[in-house]
Amino acid sequence: MSFQKYFEDALIAGRDIVDVSADTIVAVLNDLAKAAVEQTEHLLKENQKDLDRMNTSDPKYDRLKLTAARIQDIAKDMVNVAGLPHPLGHVLSEQTMPNGLNIRKISVPLGIVGVIYEARPNVTFDVFALCFKTGNVCVLKGGSDAEYSNKAIIALIHNVLAKYDINPNVAILLPPEREATEALLNAIGYIDVLIPRGSQQLIDRVRQQSKVPVIETGAGIVHTYFDETADLQKGSEIICNAKTRRVSVCNALDCLIIHDSRLQDLPQIGKLLAEKEVEIYADEDSYAVLRGDYPSNLLFKAKPEHFGTEFLSLKMAIKTVDSFSAALNHIASHSSKHSEAILTEDAVNAAAFLNKVDAAAVYVNASTAFTDGAQFGLGAEIGISTQKLHARGPMGLQELTSYKWLVKGDGQVRNP
Repeated sequence: MSFQKYFEDALIAGRDIVDVSADTIVAVLNDLAKAAVEQTEHLLKENQKDLDRMNTSDPKYDRLKLTAARIQDIAKDMVNVAGLPHPLGHVLSEQTMPNGLNIRKISVPLGIVGVIYEARPNVTFDVFALCFKTGNVCVLKGGSDAEYSNKAIIALIHNVLAKYDINPNVAILLPPEREATEALLNAIGYIDVLIPRGSQQLIDRVRQQSKVPVIETGAGIVHTYFDETADLQKGSEIICNAKTRRVSVCNALDCLIIHDSRLQDLPQIGKLLAEKEVEIYADEDSYAVLRGDYPSNLLFKAKPEHFGTEFLSLKMAIKTVDSFSAALNHIASHSSKHSEAILTEDAVNAAAFLNKVDAAAVYVNASTAFTDGAQFGLGAEIGISTQKLHARGPMGLQELTSYKWLVKGDGQVRNP
């Protein structure tokens, strides 16, 4: 199957979208949010077709699932994006040179944004909203697991665009076949940037095989360090929230690191986790403390592979350390540089943790569940970048823009 037509259509749409006014963009996004809520029953029906094909024990099941509440939240995010300041045409710098040339640097769209993602139908809404607001065309390659959901969502988007006589190819959904992924990875001259969202396996494959530029939105291997001064009640609630609020997301806690002077607090920390039926993979010291105080069917001895694992389920590892530096070393060795947290009442440790930990989002006394575009005031996110070039952390409107130089003269020529 040839995918050339999809990419050619995207290029044409890229030229058309520049004529869409900021006011029209706002109107489209608000109308789409309203339509999503109005069409909740239809969206859930199509989503159920996808859910019926997936095992409920699959970690991707929760990511795939739409609910009325989740659609309401998606709609709110689109309204939030619509209400944010228009990100294009901002003068980032300006100067007039001695020879009279006026040089301005202004914000512009990235261009054609390709996104490869797995069983996350909400991404279809999020990517469109953010790309449309920033004047980008999006070419989407969703997973076959979410085929019915994505088709229903893109049809809804196209219906709203049609009301405003906007080229529907500003949002293109590629077929779910694997061949579409290969075509996207090789779409030189068509795709300006490719963003993978999903498992580490997907991200690694895209990074290794793509011939177009890639922004990695990495898997989250997330740690929280409970140091010798941490507040027990506050820390217990934060740990439980970070682990259990929604286990299938990339900001969910994977490994609790605890200072050995606080091991006797583990049974208390474990009470909330046990209520949520969290399986714990504990190292030798923490296992000895928890044995007899934590449900035996949920407590296991950790193996080396449990550290540095993104569980995406009700599972968590525990690592005991004897110093602040040992905690930092463990994080440095196993982190995916997504989100890391410390629980402490020591201002020196807090400042050192913020300074020394290399991650996109670093927390003190708060749940890592907040690593999210909407929670960071970005309206929504196209992904959470774990790399350092161009974008890092939740990618909102600003991260979907580039810039160009505008040079105005009056007959200037450059002498040898």
